[in-house]
Amino acid sequence: MLSGCSILSVPVVVTEQYPKGLGVTVAELDLESIPIALKVEKTQFNMVTPAVEEAMISTLCKDGLSSVVICGIETHVCVEQTAIDLLARGISVHVAADCCTSRTNQDRNLALQRLSKIGCHVTTCETVLFKLLGDKQHAKFQEISKLVREPCKDVGLFV
Repeated sequence: MLSGCSILSVPVVVTEQYPKGLGVTVAELDLESIPIALKVEKTQFNMVTPAVEEAMISTLCKDGLSSVVICGIETHVCVEQTAIDLLARGISVHVAADCCTSRTNQDRNLALQRLSKIGCHVTTCETVLFKLLGDKQHAKFQEISKLVREPCKDVGLFV
């Protein structure tokens, strides 16, 4: 997902849950290798911190924010609380299920079911990337097509 967003110049906002106490979330994601619009450390579970909210309003979405794609760790906590907040703001939320995890599959699966029931579009990374392309004629089609055919690196997120 991160590589695809980089290829398509989609702004990426990363929040990290209390890295001072919990350590780097997932070092294998190699966040230093991709352009990130904003990276925020947080202690609240919802990723829409004051810094993220300010960036959404002033920098990332000057024309207004109508749709977001979210993914992350602890689907049943951080991803779910973020989705609820964004939906309440009238923003369409797409959850890339294959880019979400929890400590247990039960928590993850139940959270994805709840997210679908409350109005989120539960989808996959590949679906999101091809929706962003829209057409085979897109200048980045070949790069995205190659990316989705590569085996995913196992970062040990799924139980």
